[in-house]
Amino acid sequence: MTRFAIRSIVLSAALGLSALAAQAENPMVGGAPMFADKNIVENAVNSKDHTTLVAAVKAAGLVDTLAGAGPFTVFAPTNEAFEALPAGTVDTLLKPENKDKLVKVLTCHVVAASALSEAIGKMIKDDGGSHPVKTVGGCTLAAKMDGDKITLTDETGGTATVTIADVKQSNGVIHVIDKVLLPKA
Repeated sequence: MTRFAIRSIVLSAALGLSALAAQAENPMVGGAPMFADKNIVENAVNSKDHTTLVAAVKAAGLVDTLAGAGPFTVFAPTNEAFEALPAGTVDTLLKPENKDKLVKVLTCHVVAASALSEAIGKMIKDDGGSHPVKTVGGCTLAAKMDGDKITLTDETGGTATVTIADVKQSNGVIHVIDKVLLPKA
């Protein structure tokens, strides 16, 4: 084997390890790797825990928006979070005649900035324990700390907990949450 061939093998192995290390920084979501060089939609479609959210984003016509440049912070409810809504709620929201309501609910989970959990935690601390979070849907969420977890209280008093934080995307960040956030009626 030539010196050049050995160098190529070593370099290829090093690059492969670098790619794995870069991937290791992002948590898995719904059994799927999340790639920091892919956008929110490209990653979300691979999570088996977010099939309802993906279907709702498609029905609301928000795919192009969430695949856009951003930056966005998305608080992404799991399938279980949607299942916890009153019976029939998801089916009703997915009907074409309820698209405006669906858009409102979904955009109350999106912030027009990229905010990692450390930054959110600092804002909560700086604001004395509760930080108002304005969403692109016009909702205001109250971000608080519960131990080392971030919680978000919606306008109806419902509270979601961030269960997986800081899933970096090419156009922002996703924080997985355990409840659907709702706008005031």
